[in-house]
Amino acid sequence: MKWDIQYFPDARRDLRELDGSQRILIRKAIERISGNPLPLSEGGYGKPLGNKGGANLSGLLKIKLKSAGLRVVCFLRRTEAGMTVVVIGAREGAEVYKVAQERMKKYRYRMDS
Repeated sequence: MKWDIQYFPDARRDLRELDGSQRILIRKAIERISGNPLPLSEGGYGKPLGNKGGANLSGLLKIKLKSAGLRVVCFLRRTEAGMTVVVIGAREGAEVYKVAQERMKKYRYRMDS
């Protein structure tokens, strides 16, 4: 069963700003992960985040596309079997994590549930 995929509006903008080949890679990765986005500890693909780069991201998961140098941060809505993409960005430094924390606050999602 594939989980429903949603995007924060800002994450959609992140996706549009990528070049065509990167956009294809990200879409394929997100689609593949939606088949089992649970954390690794539960047999899924997602890697849980905690405190990254000074940002508390407990409850969020990351997907790394090493070859493309990109990272996707998302969270699961377990009661709805859905996942929401929070940010898509470069793997360099901790900027993507700071952006994820800001967007979670902006859209008023709790990160501790």
